[in-house]
Amino acid sequence: MHQRLGDLFPRSEVRERSLSYVEGLLSHCERKNSWQVAEWAGEASPYGMQYLLGRARWDANAVQARLSEYVKEELGSRDAVLVLDETGFLKKGLHSAGVQRQYSGTAGRVENSQVGVFLCYAGERGYVLLDRELYLPQQWIEDGPRCRAVGIPEEVDFQTKPMLGRQMLERAFATGIPCGWVAGDEVYGRDGKLRRWLEERHQPYVLAVGSDQRLWRQDLRQHRVDEIAGQLPQQAWKRVSAGSGAKGERLYDWALLPWAEAEGWKHTLLVRRSVEARPEYAFYFTYAQKQNSTLKRLVSVAGRRWAVESAFQMAKSECGLDHYEVRHWQAWYRHITLSMVALAVLTVLRAREKKNFFPQGSSQRTGNPAFAHFRTARGLARPPTSSRVV
Repeated sequence: MHQRLGDLFPRSEVRERSLSYVEGLLSHCERKNSWQVAEWAGEASPYGMQYLLGRARWDANAVQARLSEYVKEELGSRDAVLVLDETGFLKKGLHSAGVQRQYSGTAGRVENSQVGVFLCYAGERGYVLLDRELYLPQQWIEDGPRCRAVGIPEEVDFQTKPMLGRQMLERAFATGIPCGWVAGDEVYGRDGKLRRWLEERHQPYVLAVGSDQRLWRQDLRQHRVDEIAGQLPQQAWKRVSAGSGAKGERLYDWALLPWAEAEGWKHTLLVRRSVEARPEYAFYFTYAQKQNSTLKRLVSVAGRRWAVESAFQMAKSECGLDHYEVRHWQAWYRHITLSMVALAVLTVLRAREKKNFFPQGSSQRTGNPAFAHFRTARGLARPPTSSRVV
């Protein structure tokens, strides 16, 4: 993978240090920040790693483009799902790019944090984080001196999370990466502009929407989707698995309600109901060709949306996605991008060697002997020695 990236780092010392940084992200360092990665690499100080993330000449967007090519070649599948989602990075202080008190899904509440919007590629052979954008709140964009202090370019304007998501989707589509569907949570499903843009491209999607989302009905009135679901007869519901999880099959009751069709493409309302005594509901707008708008197919895509949570968990626990200690806008993109590269390496390795490490009938969850094998083969499980200096 690093050979693919080598020409993007003009200076040899920066090129070698970038390899050391990715190896450090794949190591057993407790915290994968510049200090501990430098120590693991046998360097006397963190300044070289900090220089790599801060002032060295290289383009994180070019690395991300190469990452997309790598994923396309190694993990591409026609039925893959591109999943939009965001994750929070809890931070202290006021000086990190984009930080403020805002809702963080990581904490499950409003916290002082940065928020990154990500595009996950969920293919048959594995899940990776394909692209990323740092969400900058309006008050940051309006504060020119504050933006300049952390290196946010003057041409960067305020963009909502769906707008950032569309940018990443445009880049993914431009690479020609195989993709059958787009999925996302309510933040993206609520955005009518994003939905219409996907429809103009004839791009199938399954996007979550809130319970207060409204649909036009035959009485020429708009009705809330939760009210529509409450009026469905019992025979409209079918129990279907949304895929296997840590505790077995994720079984829910589902209902499918078509509400528009044109030129062989169909809009439907997909409703999920939990099987508890006091059920909880989730709602999705879907758009696909008529033959692909079956309940089983749409439920499968809705279930694949959870792949992004697995990708976040693996990137944070194995590849240091949230371990950075940088404030600068460019340094955030550089660390996050190299962490995504590390995750892709692990995912590709697992896909290649899955048969060897997961015999038929064995568990295939995230204990990941393939990851341990990778560390052993590369020497990453060994403690650093003074001879390992870049």
